[in-house]
Amino acid sequence: MDSYGARVRKALHVPRYVRCVCFASLAAYVFGFDTGSIGPITLMDDFTETFGDLSSTVQGLFVSAILIPAAITSFGAGSIADRISRTHTISLGCAIYAMGSLLCAIAGINMSQSSALAMIFVGRCVSGVGEGVFLSAVTVYGIEVAPRKLRGRVGCIMQLFISSGIMIGYFVCYGSLNITGSLSWRLPWVLQCLTCSVTAIGVRFLPHSPRWLLHVGRRDEAMRAMQRLDLSKDEFITLAASEEEEKAQLQAAREKAQRGGFKHHVAQFKQAFAPGLRGRTAMAIFMQSFQQFAGIDGVLYYAPVLFKQAGLSSQSASFLASGVTGIVNVVFTIVGQTVSDKWGRRKSIIWGGIVMATAMTIIGVLYSLPNLSQAGNYAVIALIFVYFIPFVVTWAILIRIWVSEAQPVQTRASVASLSLTANWGSNWIVAFTTPMFLDAYPSGPYFLWGACTWLAVLVFWLYLPETKGQNVDLAGQSGGLKLQVRIPGLRRRRVQEKSSTPPPVLQERRESVEDVEEIV
Repeated sequence: MDSYGARVRKALHVPRYVRCVCFASLAAYVFGFDTGSIGPITLMDDFTETFGDLSSTVQGLFVSAILIPAAITSFGAGSIADRISRTHTISLGCAIYAMGSLLCAIAGINMSQSSALAMIFVGRCVSGVGEGVFLSAVTVYGIEVAPRKLRGRVGCIMQLFISSGIMIGYFVCYGSLNITGSLSWRLPWVLQCLTCSVTAIGVRFLPHSPRWLLHVGRRDEAMRAMQRLDLSKDEFITLAASEEEEKAQLQAAREKAQRGGFKHHVAQFKQAFAPGLRGRTAMAIFMQSFQQFAGIDGVLYYAPVLFKQAGLSSQSASFLASGVTGIVNVVFTIVGQTVSDKWGRRKSIIWGGIVMATAMTIIGVLYSLPNLSQAGNYAVIALIFVYFIPFVVTWAILIRIWVSEAQPVQTRASVASLSLTANWGSNWIVAFTTPMFLDAYPSGPYFLWGACTWLAVLVFWLYLPETKGQNVDLAGQSGGLKLQVRIPGLRRRRVQEKSSTPPPVLQERRESVEDVEEIV
């Protein structure tokens, strides 16, 4: 009986590093909640009474207003995370986001329609600043505290929280349709403000990433953080470094901090584009950009609009269909979490992209037909889910994981933030142009999204390397990751010559510690 009880307790035991990542991922939940709620909010009758009937151009600007500030601040978020830690960066971003949500929630109270619209735009921009600060830090924190063999599953936690946020955002809006007055559209922002406030305070009590502590020379604190996270010291190769190497790493960190400002950012991005890393950095930027050009946020932001276009004419029916999209998102994120460490990154991303591109192309063809029948509309709805499911299982999860695990600790935060800048820039283009594109040419967005996905699949098939289970901090060295993304236009012979020598950012590793297992 005791042995059975012990087995049950062991099965139900949740490691501390998982609990920490789950709490930090509340920030990602807010990101998903906004994605799921912002489109339905703009279609609510009480919202229209307060701010007026928005044109397709203004609607696109309003929905995408959060993205440009996020892209700009994300560019420097990696430097912030390297300086003040991953957890404190998440706290800072959540505090800023909470202020932006509060501005949106109180917009329109005792003010004119034009003033109310200006205030809610300002609130969206302030929230974008916070989002740009915290999102890359959440991604990096999850990857850095996870055991190497489980980093795919732990990395999926963030995506699971994003998916849950999208689903809950849809259903909160579906339920708030029955609320009389402006609370129907204010409620989502009130909930976002409360969640971000709790996260901003609570995340400061989480242990720092041991990898970050080691990187800045705080070895004793790293050991204590590992104990709090239920991690073994044998999982970190840096702990095998000699005292001389630790002093060198600490001195390098101090020199970086003394540079400050713009020079500090430039030095970090120079590291990311050093020989041996520049191909991976370029691939990370491409992956994050085309994740958006594949049209996913056009589907998520404007799900009610797309379902209306496909024949669900009533407001409640389109909102309910959007909620079903959220449920599918959560369910298949869980499926992706269970298989992410079984399937390779490369194969999954390529095959997922093929299914997505095929579905988008067929939708474009159907909308090009004159007088599409009701059966054709139902086929379009089904194909939206055929597109959506492989995206959730593969691209949504694995692209973020690949970007983080393909970089050593010295460049991980800066590359994650740089690629997210590209992601949000692409996201803004999609979110801004989709309503105008749908008005002018109903099949156009689907053909464009399909073409971008086919192009991405081709690039991944030609150049994307596998990173599953690899040791990236020893890239280019014996026992390390054999990963070289060949940049188009460079001769193969020259790339091979350069890859034979470890990049400068990695030369501080000694051969005496090359075979020690670590978490990346």
